[in-house]
Amino acid sequence: MQKGNIGVTTENIFPVIKKFLYSDHEIFLRELVSNAVDATQKLKTLSSIGEFNGELGDLTVHVSLDKETITVSDRGIGLTAEEIDKYINQIAFSGANDFLEKYKNDANAIIGHFGLGFYSAFMVAKKVEIVTKSWKEDAKAMKWSCDGSPEFTLEETEKADRGTDIILYIDDDCKEFLEEARISSLLKKYCSFLPVAIAFGKKKEWKDGKQVETAEDNIINETTPIWTKKPSELKDEDYKEFYRSLYPMSDEPLFWIHLNVDYPFHLTGVLYFPKVKSNIELNKNKIQLYCNQVYVTDSVEGIVPDFLTLLHGVLDSPDIPLNVSRSYLQSDSNVKKISTYITKKVSDRLQSIFKNDRSQYEEKWNDLKIFINYGMLTQEDFYERAKDFALFTDTNSKHFTFEEYQKLIKENQTDKDGNLIYLYASNKDEQYSYIDAAEAKGYSVLLMDGQLDIAVVSMLEQKLEKCRFMRVDSDVIDRLIVKEDAEKQTLAQEKQDELSILFKSQVPAIDKSEFTVVAQSLGESAAPVMITQSEYMRRMKEMANIQAGMSFYGEMPDMFNLVLNTDHKLIKEVLQHEEEACSNDLTSLNVQMNTLDTERKNLRKQHEGKKQDEIPTAEKDQLESLDKQWDELKNKKNDLLSTFAGNQPVVRQLIDLALLQNGMLKGEALTRFVKRSIELIG
Repeated sequence: MQKGNIGVTTENIFPVIKKFLYSDHEIFLRELVSNAVDATQKLKTLSSIGEFNGELGDLTVHVSLDKETITVSDRGIGLTAEEIDKYINQIAFSGANDFLEKYKNDANAIIGHFGLGFYSAFMVAKKVEIVTKSWKEDAKAMKWSCDGSPEFTLEETEKADRGTDIILYIDDDCKEFLEEARISSLLKKYCSFLPVAIAFGKKKEWKDGKQVETAEDNIINETTPIWTKKPSELKDEDYKEFYRSLYPMSDEPLFWIHLNVDYPFHLTGVLYFPKVKSNIELNKNKIQLYCNQVYVTDSVEGIVPDFLTLLHGVLDSPDIPLNVSRSYLQSDSNVKKISTYITKKVSDRLQSIFKNDRSQYEEKWNDLKIFINYGMLTQEDFYERAKDFALFTDTNSKHFTFEEYQKLIKENQTDKDGNLIYLYASNKDEQYSYIDAAEAKGYSVLLMDGQLDIAVVSMLEQKLEKCRFMRVDSDVIDRLIVKEDAEKQTLAQEKQDELSILFKSQVPAIDKSEFTVVAQSLGESAAPVMITQSEYMRRMKEMANIQAGMSFYGEMPDMFNLVLNTDHKLIKEVLQHEEEACSNDLTSLNVQMNTLDTERKNLRKQHEGKKQDEIPTAEKDQLESLDKQWDELKNKKNDLLSTFAGNQPVVRQLIDLALLQNGMLKGEALTRFVKRSIELIG
């Protein structure tokens, strides 16, 4: 028997492995099974070139559980005593301090950098044994044993067949790895597509009301997954079946892209466009990354452009090391090339479907647009490709490319300053009356109700020449696309102010909403009262929901305009009744306010150009007194008009109708509206 110390420059490698690999300790199984597969593949290679002339026989790798142990067994090339000494006993570190400092936060990098795949066993085991016999003629079977200290034993043993058994005596704090369900889930996660059959226990079947083991091995992997085959060998159903095996609870994918490239890097895989639910984040990290069919990770942000992390599927590249680290992904030139290649392949596939089967493409547009919009927003080179197959959808469900739509609206929707105005709605039902008013003018209205559409609107205003996007409810229709200078308001300013006070006093308090009342001449056929919302402020608030750093806007109240149509007969009647009821009092108040206002203006004119200390105190006091008197009269006027408005059911009825039309009349206010409606009808 040989005894010795494992050649490491740290005093004891095992506490290091335990401490720094602990967060990833489940990968021990991936490492050991991958090593077994490698040993098997090497034997196949030796056989194919004539160096090994024996029978290959059954090459299945077996994973088995006992009360205290996990064993991984293969019939691969095995190890000689010299090879054990070289590959197991000699672990060359560059120095303990450098090692710990450089790799303390990255378990995968430790394993990958130092060839520590086998030593990951000590993350879960208190003792590890290797029982192995080399494929070479006359090789002796060897048993290596180590209890987690740098000391090991190596001795000859009995083993009938070539290959290697790794036996792990599981540590007390890792007993979960002796549970069949736990090992089964890890094998499914890491080993589902390894190129050599992996058996875990025996298949089970129901017999006499309980599950019993059969004699047949339970093979847990598919050794030739579809990405290893040529597209010409596969049918649509093969791709769909593979998708169902990866994502059992998902809807059928929209379509897929089969990747197969040999130069300037190696990459195979199948990427699927899933049917997307509304929340982007929930759908990320569904692409699985493999290295020669060994599972690496499902966090592929560094390899796949951000917008394509919404796709599902599998990528396999031997050019990305098995133990991949974040810093590696950010700096490696192959990774950057892969990212560019995938973007191009996805673009080409979308372009191809659009050109060859536009009707199918349009049918799937609602599911596709979140990918395409996200890509155009986050990646400049993708926008340049996608602008030819990205679509607008109007409120009548017709689809247009950007260029087609520009031609469609150019003649009718260009304003007096030469800007092309794109009208859009974000909710077809809630904004129906506004859409209807726009279409009555011969305008086209886009439906932009997607999760990212508000950001797309802002992007397109930057990309497209001389254009503005306006939501149909952001102003009255004649002011959305201004064709000529507005006609002068026919109602005197004083009367406009009185109307505004009347209606403002009756607007109900709505949480996080503020109303400005404005009187405008909109024509007799337009609605008497309308609610509009500033495009700029509303857009900023919506952007705050999806963009970091804009929360300031998100906290602000919603700003609405209550627009009174001074040409409508109902508004005229309100004014007429107000004049009949309040004329004498209002005339008196207006005369007094105008007199005070004239005095104030004269005094302020005298003060122009003077510093504060040059103005006599008596004049300052006089101005303060005049302001106070004017404010008191203003409050009296407001109270008079508010009292009048409170006794006019039609004022509140008109406001409530506008609120109702915009889905803003709720609770007690809605109940009062219904009662008032019945009374007015009665």
